[in-house]
Formats: sequence, C-alpha cells, structure tokens
Amino acid sequence: MKRCVIVGGAPIDKYQTIKKYITEDDFIICCDCGLRHADSLGIKPNLITGDFDSYIKPESSVETIVLPCEKDDTDTFFAVKEAYNRGYRDFLLIGFFGARLDHTLGNISILLWLHNHEANAIAIDDYSEMEIVSDKPVKIPDSFSFFSLVTLTGDAKGVNISNAKYPLVNADLNCEYQYAVSNEVISGKEALVSVQKGKLLLIKDF
Repeated sequence: MKRCVIVGGAPIDKYQTIKKYITEDDFIICCDCGLRHADSLGIKPNLITGDFDSYIKPESSVETIVLPCEKDDTDTFFAVKEAYNRGYRDFLLIGFFGARLDHTLGNISILLWLHNHEANAIAIDDYSEMEIVSDKPVKIPDSFSFFSLVTLTGDAKGVNISNAKYPLVNADLNCEYQYAVSNEVISGKEALVSVQKGKLLLIKDF
C-alpha cells in the first residue's frame, strides 16, 4: 500500500529539504493550516481534515473532513488515526514540530502511537529526521551531522551504539538524565543503534 504523508501547520522554512522526501505515489493529507504549505511543497492533498479554527475551510472538490473545535484528538492526531483506519501503515509526518511547544510534545507522542500500532513512521522538520527505536536495530549513515537518543517512556535498558564518536554498550537511559545527545557517526561508516527494552526517540540532524 502507498505511504501516507500528513502535513501539519507547524512552520516550515526549508521547503526544498522537505520536498526531497515526498514522492508522486504518496497519499497526502493536509491538516487545517497545513494547507498553507501545499504550494511551497508542490503537493496536492488527497484528503483535507481539520476544525479550521486557524485556516479558512477551502472550497475544493478534494475530500474534506470538518471536525468540531472541541474534541479530544488534535487535528493531526485525527488525521493519523483516519489514515491508519484506512489501512496505511507507512507514514511521513511533516509540519508537526516547531512554534508551540505543547503541540510539538503532543505530536511526538503520535510517533509512539504509530510505533505501538506496528506502523512505520518518520517525522521531519527543517533540521532533522525523527523516529522511534525499540526492539529493531536502526542504522544511521554518516550523511547526518549529529544524532541523539532521547528517552520518552521511563527507562530504556540494554542500549548499544556502535560506529559512533561516543559508543554505548548495554547502557541504561532514563527520562531524568538524557546523556545520549549530540553523537556523531564515524566518517565512512554507519552507526548502529539498538535497545533491548524500552523505546527511544532517535533524532538525526541534517
């Protein structure tokens, strides 16, 4: 099945960087004011969702789901769940981070939700690419300038990092002491990150 790209309303400056991730085959959902990014990204949405409290509801033939302003799910979380219920299991999240910290932190939890529902998900902003690491090792090419591991859900145990400036062997990470930040891949190699128990947010800086 095709990948689902969901575009939120957080600020985007480096459109050319973001556009490289999008393909013609993607199913694209624009959430509320995420529509303002469509022209700069060179995309046409397949689905529009939102309560339109921050953007004028478009007069369009594109399928549009209008949400109430008072609801439990944010516009972006609704879009993710709608795509998941339609069968999508591969996601690219754009315009989810930046500006309001509360929205940013809430949207990071969407990566956890998708991971826990056995979906593949990557989020990108102007500066980095983000994903959840748990029981499956992840490779990091040296094209990324830095990478960090952040604990989101309690303790992460048995954390290993190889082929990096600061390796780790069977380490424990917790939310109170985030010391696996700003690492570097050894030039000419791929770093390898794995964790035996727990979940980590992997942030790879461009």
